[in-house]
Amino acid sequence: MAENNEFIREVNEDYRRDKVAEIWRRYSGLIIAAAILLVAGVGGWRTWQTSQRNAAEAASEQFDQANRLAREGKATEADRAFDALEAQGPAGYRLLARFRSAAEAAKRDPAAGAAEFETIAGDTALGDGLRDLARLRAALIRLDLPDPAPALASLQGLAAGSSFRHTAREMLGLAALRNGQIDEAGRWFDQLNADPETPQNLRQRIEVYVALVAGGPVTVTAAKPEPAAPPPPITR
Repeated sequence: MAENNEFIREVNEDYRRDKVAEIWRRYSGLIIAAAILLVAGVGGWRTWQTSQRNAAEAASEQFDQANRLAREGKATEADRAFDALEAQGPAGYRLLARFRSAAEAAKRDPAAGAAEFETIAGDTALGDGLRDLARLRAALIRLDLPDPAPALASLQGLAAGSSFRHTAREMLGLAALRNGQIDEAGRWFDQLNADPETPQNLRQRIEVYVALVAGGPVTVTAAKPEPAAPPPPITR
């Protein structure tokens, strides 16, 4: 019985060797080609990773240099550096450069800076969160311009349900408070109080705002000037 089992095992092994040899004869070219492609693919992937890492490091240095130029007040050189990153840098640094460039422009010309942020907000290639952030930055700048109506309209849109709704509602409440619109301010602060996702540090500020709203409009009366003291007598 043992001899029969040994014979069957040897036959099976011979059969498997023959099948492997037959497969090799038929498909050896394809197997070798697949192996070469696999090695080339791994090598190409490693090369791509290295080039991406090198590009990111170079872009990081460019971004730091542009920020340094901006801090030193060299606006023209900083603008050129940011523009170069926007044109040629990796995707992440291109976007960072756009936001930073708009912020620097707003320091020199608020309306121009707001317009740059609005251009970013209109870029449909970006995600909703980034576009909303650009829209918020533009609105915060325009609040201090002579005509804040566009900013208020933009903030109201953000307050309706964006990820920046808390900041938008706070700014709308403060703007209303500044304009003496007490009921309007209270409405925005109430929305913040009712939102379970309102951050804790903002809730602490709301307590102050609500106290201001409860106090109602404040009328500032100029103090009556004291009468001027008579001049001292002239002695001869």
